[in-house]
Amino acid sequence: MEDLKEKAIRSVFAKLCAQATNFLLRVGSLIVFARLLNPEDFGLVGMVTAVTGILSLFKDFGLSTVTVQRATMTDQQTSMLFWLNLLVGGVLGLLSLASAPILVAFYQEPRLFWVTAILSAGFLFNAAGVQHTALLQREMRFTSVAVIEILSLLISSVVGIGMAFAGFGYWALVSWSLVLPAANAAGAWLMTAWVPGAPSRAVGMRSMLRFGGTVTLNLLVVHIVYNLDKVLLGRFWGAEVLGIYGRAYQLLTLPTGNLNEAVGGVAFSALSRVQHDPSLMRSYFLKGYTIVLTLTIPITITFVLFANDIVFLLLGPKWHQATAVLRLMSPIVLGFALINPWGWILWSTGQVGKCLKIALVLAPLVIGGYVAGLPYGPNGVALGFSAMIVVWSFPHIAWCIKGTSISPRDVLLAVGRPFLSGIVAGTAALAVQLCFGQSLPPFARLVLGGLVLCGVYSLMLLWVMGQKPFYSDLILALRKRTAVASMESA
Repeated sequence: MEDLKEKAIRSVFAKLCAQATNFLLRVGSLIVFARLLNPEDFGLVGMVTAVTGILSLFKDFGLSTVTVQRATMTDQQTSMLFWLNLLVGGVLGLLSLASAPILVAFYQEPRLFWVTAILSAGFLFNAAGVQHTALLQREMRFTSVAVIEILSLLISSVVGIGMAFAGFGYWALVSWSLVLPAANAAGAWLMTAWVPGAPSRAVGMRSMLRFGGTVTLNLLVVHIVYNLDKVLLGRFWGAEVLGIYGRAYQLLTLPTGNLNEAVGGVAFSALSRVQHDPSLMRSYFLKGYTIVLTLTIPITITFVLFANDIVFLLLGPKWHQATAVLRLMSPIVLGFALINPWGWILWSTGQVGKCLKIALVLAPLVIGGYVAGLPYGPNGVALGFSAMIVVWSFPHIAWCIKGTSISPRDVLLAVGRPFLSGIVAGTAALAVQLCFGQSLPPFARLVLGGLVLCGVYSLMLLWVMGQKPFYSDLILALRKRTAVASMESA
């Protein structure tokens, strides 16, 4: 188990480094795309992906989760899952193609037909790499997964930006969306060197399909809830408003999405390996939960305090309307950091039915927030979204704690220390901004505020809140593993 702990720490470090690179690539691409393309270009593609993205939830039918979560898996079972994934991918591609005329009629936008038709091929690319990626995750080879993600994003960004420079408009975004899954699948095949066998009847497939189906249904509910805002804005306010709202949401979720993916992917794999040991489950979960909250809180504060400068520097002056949307949606990332990690425990212990019940309760609350804010445009929808997520966080945690070895006191300690540190650090950064910020250009103001925020936050968290031993232990374990790996390679 000590080896698993060190492997998990090393995997988290590798994923965080990779996601940081991923974040820089995505932000860099967004900066270039935002200056070469118009809000309408983003809105057109957003109209398609907000709807066809629902189909993408079925791309693996939850079978990749089965591969990672199960205590034992045979090659025969994995091969059968691969062929099932490929079949599902083909069906989804055909359904996406069939939806093209429906989207044209719904949005009254004829250009959406060929955008939808071409993006349909992405379902086959995704399906071809699902099981290969799951095998890497099961073996906790997250460094390999990180390399694949970075190279795939780099290739797709080069292709998309090249087309944008050439004047292809929204087709640059379409090509980016298509090349990314193709490169991911190719990389996964090369890294695993695994070739699936012929399809055959595998033992235990019925229980796997039931598990995967429940996971997929849960993801479907969550996806509908978190994308209905874009569908409503596109339908009632048009492509330009949707483009502004969508870019603000993308800016908000880029850093936190990468963070949650980095820690969550490793946490799910590690917790699945110790699912029958409540003590280790509690220890591993709380450490991962603490890391996510510790890193998310300063990110949230940064978006609240420096939304104007972030939008101006990353998107440009023509996107100034996204500033208010970005600031109003900022509490969402903190809410996600509070509630999403609980899925690690529920999924790793096979409690996918409980996850589905939670999602079904969450859905009408968030949708009600959208509907209440829709008459007020993107700002109203953003505010309604944020309010519902924050309000829901408390009953969500209480529901998830039940039946686990984690106590309310554990959660309070995990949340309270970074939260109090964030309040003090945010106050200091705001004071500096009010005193000196107005005389500085946007970049200098952002850098100064960020340095003050991070400095005070680190001081409070590590020394005042006594978290220095926790992070020192993580660093020591990482160094120990790195030293062992160097000796073995020598």
